[in-house]
Amino acid sequence: MQRLPYALDSLRFPLPALAALTGRLPLGGGREVALAALLVARLAQGVLPDEGLAPADRATRAAAAKVWLASLALPAPTRVPFARCLDATTGSPLAVAGALRSLIAAINAHLDGAAVQELEKLARQLSAVS
Repeated sequence: MQRLPYALDSLRFPLPALAALTGRLPLGGGREVALAALLVARLAQGVLPDEGLAPADRATRAAAAKVWLASLALPAPTRVPFARCLDATTGSPLAVAGALRSLIAAINAHLDGAAVQELEKLARQLSAVS
């Protein structure tokens, strides 16, 4: 089937398994961990070259995300890895990849396999950026 010249490309959400998990979980700690992971992953994607976000924009987003993150009822062992990952989004892709891997280790028990795979794939993409 030929595509019409005025047709738009269909949008594809980059983290469907993590978003689906967030929607399935009941209110409470697990859902808030998944929501926070979704936010951090979206900020981490902004570091990829094809996203084209300026460092100043990434810093503004990270600062706003920290305020929101402070309002969540996250388990104590996950707060520091989330904060480190947010801080890393203002730096290099390699720093974000390392912080994301530490975060995955801290929140692995709260996520399902597909969500963890999406986060690991994002960490690999960030590591591959030179």
